[in-house]
Amino acid sequence: MKTYVCELCGYEYNPKHGDPENQIDEGTDFEDLPEDWVCPLCGATKEDFEQVNNTDDDNDDEIGSEI
Repeated sequence: MKTYVCELCGYEYNPKHGDPENQIDEGTDFEDLPEDWVCPLCGATKEDFEQVNNTDDDNDDEIGSEI
């Protein structure tokens, strides 16, 4: 799954979690978000997001565990 980050405020959209506050189900890819979806933090449009990486579902929960 691809993670996207808002270039304006840094919000990360992770399809594994979706955007439940805006009725976006878990597992919804960024490409499948409605065209009128906006960043829940700053209101930026989808065009203001940039792909940052491909997430590996098996390792998502391990991020930060090396600290």
